[in-house]
Amino acid sequence: MSKEVVALTVSQWLPTWEETDFDPEAFRRKPIEQFLLFSMEASALRRLIGIQRRTSATGAPRTQDLGIQRAHDKDRSSEIASYVQRGFPWSKLSERRRKSGKFDDLIKPGWLPTAVVINILLPEDERNGKTVDSRDLVTIDFKGSTAIVKMPDIENNAWAPTAIPPVEVIDGQHRLWAFNTSVPGYQVPVVAFYGLDRSWQAYLFYTINISPKRINSSLAFDLYPLLRTEDWLERFEGHHIYRESRAQELTEALWSHPESPWHRRINMLGERGTKMVTQNAWVRSLTATFIKRWEERRRGVGGLFGAPVGENRLVLPWTRAQQAAFLIYVWRALASMLDELDPSWTRELGEPKLFGNLHVGMESSNSMLNSDMGVRGLLYIANDLCFARASSLELSTWQEDYDAAATSDEAVSQALVSLARQPVGSFLDALAGVLALYDWRSSKAPGLKPELRERKARFRGSGGYRELRQELLQFVRNSGGELGEAAAEVMTRLDYDS
Repeated sequence: MSKEVVALTVSQWLPTWEETDFDPEAFRRKPIEQFLLFSMEASALRRLIGIQRRTSATGAPRTQDLGIQRAHDKDRSSEIASYVQRGFPWSKLSERRRKSGKFDDLIKPGWLPTAVVINILLPEDERNGKTVDSRDLVTIDFKGSTAIVKMPDIENNAWAPTAIPPVEVIDGQHRLWAFNTSVPGYQVPVVAFYGLDRSWQAYLFYTINISPKRINSSLAFDLYPLLRTEDWLERFEGHHIYRESRAQELTEALWSHPESPWHRRINMLGERGTKMVTQNAWVRSLTATFIKRWEERRRGVGGLFGAPVGENRLVLPWTRAQQAAFLIYVWRALASMLDELDPSWTRELGEPKLFGNLHVGMESSNSMLNSDMGVRGLLYIANDLCFARASSLELSTWQEDYDAAATSDEAVSQALVSLARQPVGSFLDALAGVLALYDWRSSKAPGLKPELRERKARFRGSGGYRELRQELLQFVRNSGGELGEAAAEVMTRLDYDS
């Protein structure tokens, strides 16, 4: 038995909008010229959207479009749930004050008059390669100024989407997530788009939440990851909104987290006379690697944190804490492999450790791993190979439940533990084992043969980044196996074989 809702159709289409650059390849296909306005029970709508549905076997979220879905703040939804039951300011009271009975006169209605904005998927719409099962589709019968919205039997407690949910939320997720259990009769107003492409959804979220309110734009890139790739936003606001500010945050995480090999080993203030890589060098390296948008329009290598990845060209929905954990894991894996393998090149560095807590291969001033060049080189290779293997490494499925804005040590530590259990964890461990054997000595290291010193001198200056990147990719390709295949693919993408 299906559920039907009567909706009003709203036409907001102007002739000037026809000048818009509609591009299905960029997830900006031309939308229909109306949207719908109706109301329905909040808990029923929540089930239809499929937010936080989990399988009993793994506890992992059901398949959904990770490039669209916003990160969730549990505390915010909990506060909304309290507000719905007894209004404001009751929702702000502590549990002790609520139970005291002294503040019962503060109980008021908990209205939510602002519309939840949703998108109803078309039969052909794919999310992670899947479409809505025909039995779960929401269909619309337009009748002039009204329409009949036909839904699956969501009032049946046994109903669950067979493949992916037929509806996705654009704005209002925290309001819906507040309804963990049914609240009979509590309805919410709904604005529903039909078949709205992904880029338009990100655009709507930005214009509703960010642009008029001037909310922290950098945080918006966590709430709606697809915004990281929107060309209109980058041209209007400038790339610094996400890229440079995020690079600085990640650099600080690498410097501050106790499990990072770079803990207290980054020159954050640019002070002269130190032998540490500067914060500025880290920011430039991160914006050139993990946080860069794209390298070539079609076949290049983009940044894992700021470009669409994988077969479905989705943007990884990782929070700042996950991004920081990923970088720490890369460097921690290399530090561990240097300790384990103690490669011969490190025994000829001819200089004691600078800090005393890591292998000399990472601490000697004669090692590129303790320099801007080595930092950029390792970041390039880790980003390049993971970007090329994003689908097989299942990067889009790595999700955590903590607040998207969290960059605390606790959140990063939690992400590090979780990352070790992901397929990419063993991939990075294997990559570290190969790269630990590469000769990271700089051209000024003692004992180098003339031809080797001359070859390493090519890494000086801005052109050296490309030279080192190419040599490292060749080194990994020669190692064979999955890593070698990934490196070969990257070299083809970058035209390094020509």
